[in-house]
Amino acid sequence: MRRRMPVLIALVLIGIVLVGAGILGWKVAERYLPTKEAANLDEVFDCEEGKVSIFLNNELRKEKALYVDNQTYFPLDWVNAYLNERYYWDSVEQKLVYAMPDQILSATAQSEGSDGKKLLLLEGENVYLSAGLLIQYTDLRMELFEASEHKRAFVDSLWESEERAVFRRDAAVRELGGAKSPVITTGQKGEEAVILERLDKWSKVRTVDGCIGYVSNRHLGSVQTVEQVSSFVQPEYTHISMEEPVCLVFHQVTNQDANNNLETLIAKTEGVNVVAPTWFSLKNNNGEFSSLGSISYVEKAHELGLQVWALLDNFSTDVNSKTLLTPTSVRQRLIQNLISEAKRLNLDGLNMDFEGIREEAGVPYVQFLRELSIACRREGLVLSIDDYVPTESTLFYNRKEQGTVADYVIVMGYDEHYEGGEAGPVASLSFVEQGIVDTLREVPKERLINAVPFYTRLWTESEEGLRSKALGIRAAQNWVNDNQVELTWDENLGLSYGEYQTEGQLQYLWMENAESLRKKAELVEKYELAGIACWKLGLETEDVWAAIQPLQ
Repeated sequence: MRRRMPVLIALVLIGIVLVGAGILGWKVAERYLPTKEAANLDEVFDCEEGKVSIFLNNELRKEKALYVDNQTYFPLDWVNAYLNERYYWDSVEQKLVYAMPDQILSATAQSEGSDGKKLLLLEGENVYLSAGLLIQYTDLRMELFEASEHKRAFVDSLWESEERAVFRRDAAVRELGGAKSPVITTGQKGEEAVILERLDKWSKVRTVDGCIGYVSNRHLGSVQTVEQVSSFVQPEYTHISMEEPVCLVFHQVTNQDANNNLETLIAKTEGVNVVAPTWFSLKNNNGEFSSLGSISYVEKAHELGLQVWALLDNFSTDVNSKTLLTPTSVRQRLIQNLISEAKRLNLDGLNMDFEGIREEAGVPYVQFLRELSIACRREGLVLSIDDYVPTESTLFYNRKEQGTVADYVIVMGYDEHYEGGEAGPVASLSFVEQGIVDTLREVPKERLINAVPFYTRLWTESEEGLRSKALGIRAAQNWVNDNQVELTWDENLGLSYGEYQTEGQLQYLWMENAESLRKKAELVEKYELAGIACWKLGLETEDVWAAIQPLQ
């Protein structure tokens, strides 16, 4: 018995060592050997019953497409925001409208494609476009995995070069970089993967079966760069362009008698080649407008070598721009009325001066401009559009789209300060230049015109508070002369300042004159713009025309 004890003890010790080694080995294996645990694909793809997960440029979106009758439909709001803003939904007439450069296309919930499937779906107030309708008019690539339990759509709107590599062997594609991350799919030997991000040991890839995850670099072959080439044919927008810089004057016409002043007023100008009379004013929300148009006026302007671009405004309190412009039939009625009047008067162009519209009317307004541009293009009419200096609150005017569909965009480089606000100049030089620079981010320089003021504001401070009134350059100069006001030039503002103190009140102004307008005209030259516009004819002194003549 005593002889057996050492042997038993040795065996026990050996057993303990082996068990310990086994446990240690298991611990090591657990730590370092790759896991085969499958990822939860419902969570990976954020799946919902009857819906399709959307990947835009390889990023999973929170928005979902619908899967109905074996077809994928994308939410219109999402399409407008990220892919193509030109799909316009007429919520009044329940119609989808798409404006091409030369025609207007439309569809309803009953419209079908060549395959007999619906082009769009309505779900409450939400509109969904079929994948086929989306890709037909939008520059993108699309992969649909509709047969999968986890339905998903990959939409790529970027055309940058891609890095790709082939799997050297079958390899797990994981949720995260690391052997212990759950497996999303298996990349098959010989299959190609798009490399989205390359790290030291792992790469984020997109596989042919529509999965995005991480794979060890040692499982990938050499990386190749592949250029993406679009076969999409972009719509071509043609534009009318004057052969010389535009020098436009707005002629405010408030009655028929004012039409008779054209020749007298133009005789005092120099270099003007376009006149924009304020003839047309919207009357109501039915597409009707009043007209002070005169055939004899146009004939006289043509004799004087001037083009006539009649202006339409929305200043009537009886007009709600959203109510007016949302329905397609009303937009078309307004456009047809405008074109009919333009042809009757033998106009050269139209000028849209829609001011003070609210953001809710922005999309219908831009759609109106698209559709109006088609009619103008067809009739050979110049289309110009007046815009504020860009601010965050006016982004919905969509100057980029305006610069695409219109012949000219006119930035109104004035009203920096106005009645009811803080005192200050109407158009300081930095304000004007910033307005030009900001607009040029969206509008090509060959289609941008800068408008300058032929007026200033006389500010009055008294016990009653602060008030102001607009004075034309001539009237402002008379105020300066009558009160023997000394003007001091401010180089930073590009304006002269003067003030007049009387008992109980202080009056002052920042003077617009030939000197300040020359500075503004130099900005037009500096940025190689299409020309200059002036508000308004008759307020100026004759010397201002020589000041802006370098443009000619």
